[in-house]
Amino acid sequence: MSLKKRLALFILLTIVIGLAYLLLAPVPITPAAWTPPVAPTLTGQYAQNTRLSPVQKLSLGDGHKPEDVALDADGKIYAGFEDGRIMVLQPDGTQPRVFANTQGRPLGLIFDAAGNLIVADAITGLLSVNKSGEIKVLAVEADGEKFGCLNDLDAGADGTIYFTEASRKFPMSQFTNELLEHQGNGRLLAFDPRTQKPRTLLRDLYFANGVAVSPDQSFVLVVETGKYQVRRVWLKGPQMGHDEVFIENLPGFPDGISSNGKDKFWLALVTQRQALFDRLLPHPFLREVIARLPKFLQPAPKRYSFVLGLDQQGKIVENLQNGPPDCYSQIANVVEHDGTLYFGSIGEDTIGRFQLK
Repeated sequence: MSLKKRLALFILLTIVIGLAYLLLAPVPITPAAWTPPVAPTLTGQYAQNTRLSPVQKLSLGDGHKPEDVALDADGKIYAGFEDGRIMVLQPDGTQPRVFANTQGRPLGLIFDAAGNLIVADAITGLLSVNKSGEIKVLAVEADGEKFGCLNDLDAGADGTIYFTEASRKFPMSQFTNELLEHQGNGRLLAFDPRTQKPRTLLRDLYFANGVAVSPDQSFVLVVETGKYQVRRVWLKGPQMGHDEVFIENLPGFPDGISSNGKDKFWLALVTQRQALFDRLLPHPFLREVIARLPKFLQPAPKRYSFVLGLDQQGKIVENLQNGPPDCYSQIANVVEHDGTLYFGSIGEDTIGRFQLK
């Protein structure tokens, strides 16, 4: 056989093997079909703007992806890196230093009434870090189920810690698989400070994410990233225990949510909706093919700044955006403190700070 024919045969075999891999190779996901609502356009209440262009970037040193931000009673600023370190800055945003190291992946951060930093760590569980940086493990399982991947949290006035398990199946490093599978692998949980035990409040959530307790303590919000929506679970009143949609069909992937303690919830959209991804959701087989592709060819967040302010009924009252190239991108969490917003991100190495008017 001539060299030319051998080369042609080799190319043909490579193509056949490649196609067989894309069509038949085992994948870690078991995707379910879901047809999402048509994505809203960035007009009207979602109109594109550059309001976030003045965001100041606060250096944390040599780490990456400070997912969440928390501020203590003295105004010092805390954020967790993907290597397990929790960094602290002075109130003016200077002098970064290591406060603690969870040896995991600290995601959600919130201070309790005693001044302890409560951490939802995707690897090591629900943690409490005292003012000296000493770490105590509060919980690693609930209702007989070991945590898969904790994500975000908030604390009620009575000390109850509400927190999410994004997925019982995939670690945070494989969040794309969780979105591609689109199954109800997430939970909303509550840790009781009296019994020192967690319990499950809501199951079958699609990528459970941000958590926020209402100022009057009557309900808690939980973000479902996989369904582009936020759910409300009633904690008091005639609807106690009932859950419902708070806001739906968002124009981006919702991530963290927080309350300013008065009249507003801040919701971070980590990236805009992607038309191709939405078109894949009704087709499980195509998502299996995508899961077989190298990671760099799979869907990934785009650089963009997107934050919404919601009132107590889920209506949009603030629309903050900014586009590339200089935007503070992939905002994962928003915290309001003394008239200023602080941003965590999965795409930046810094904390964002934005002065509200």
